[in-house]
Amino acid sequence: MAIRYWEYEDAPFKEKLKEPSVKEVAKVYFDNETKAYRFSKALCEVKKKTSLRLKDCGDELPLATWKRYLDFGVMVGMLKHEDGAYQFTDRYSKPLKNVSLYIKAWMDTAKEEDLAVLFANAKTEKQKKRGGRTTEAEVGPVEQGAGQGQEQKA
Repeated sequence: MAIRYWEYEDAPFKEKLKEPSVKEVAKVYFDNETKAYRFSKALCEVKKKTSLRLKDCGDELPLATWKRYLDFGVMVGMLKHEDGAYQFTDRYSKPLKNVSLYIKAWMDTAKEEDLAVLFANAKTEKQKKRGGRTTEAEVGPVEQGAGQGQEQKA
């Protein structure tokens, strides 16, 4: 976690509360821009829908990525996972009191945030599949036709 305590002391904290942003929430937990973007994406979806199931997640990120970052939200105490749905919770420990107040202030704001602008350096495209089974859609007609051409030559 990348908590910089000076940012959450009284004076700087009061300035931050004027304009809460999901980027600040994500930057508490992730130094990596891409990871912060993905975590922010998950938090914004939960904020929009108040209760998010994995089957309702968009196709901007793979399902495993959605689950990983939503489960991380559960692990740090921001989200709860009950009855197959993710929701915000307000159970925070005392050392993270100001961070939790900031998160609460962000949750209560109604403004829509453009994550592409906030995380301009993040890798937002889907990664190519790295392994596992191939589906019929991935095996194109080129590969299927290659076997037929070899039989004709023999």
